Amino acid sequence: MTNFKITIEYDGTPFSGWQVQNDCKTVQGEIQQALSLILNQPVRINGSGRTDAGVHALAQVATFNAETGIKCQALKKGLNSVIKGPIVIHECTRVDDGFHARYNARAKEYHYHILNRQDPCAVGSNYLWHIQKPLDLTAMEECCEIITGTHDFKAFEGAGSPRSTTVRTLFSAGFDTENDHRLRFRVRGDGFLRFMVRNIVGTLVLAGIGKISPKEFKTILEKQDRNLAGATAPAKGLFLVTVFYN
Repeated sequence: MTNFKITIEYDGTPFSGWQVQNDCKTVQGEIQQALSLILNQPVRINGSGRTDAGVHALAQVATFNAETGIKCQALKKGLNSVIKGPIVIHECTRVDDGFHARYNARAKEYHYHILNRQDPCAVGSNYLWHIQKPLDLTAMEECCEIITGTHDFKAFEGAGSPRSTTVRTLFSAGFDTENDHRLRFRVRGDGFLRFMVRNIVGTLVLAGIGKISPKEFKTILEKQDRNLAGATAPAKGLFLVTVFYN
């Protein structure tokens, strides 16, 4: 048996998330189906983590075991020709037997894209959150400083999050300003709870439109009460950008 590692880009719009589900089209399901066809054996892949319905990835990582002598480049080419839907395999390599995409991951970086102007966009609307009210970037950056570091993020946890603890470490969090009233929230951490990034973004936007102050944002974090935080930001603006390994 050979242990393979693949790096995957996908548009999450038509999928019901990463994880295989009955009677639903998922990213994991489409890749497994293609692999099983090419390798003529049942194949199960393990991703670095789940992405929810509508969330995109530029570099999701997955591993799988298969009994085959096929070369990595040939396998990558075969996958890209067989996979149905907006999924592209960018890299395929052989790795040590003990390597696991999820358990060996040390950090992940997500980006969330916002269009902050009166008019929406006709092109690219599936990849950002359109917010008409002007956002106070200074207040939002102050909130980003509050969540950087090691904290209990229970206030930003979605229901059904698989976890043993709600404590996580964010190595960095902040905004980039792009052209044409576009903002990009960048966050890197050692792990994320279900909906955590989207719930943080939803609460940052509350600070941006003046509904809460940075001081109140800090109180939400400290009280660990999801009911005090903002609404979950739309999935379409979120991208898994990088998974880091030693």
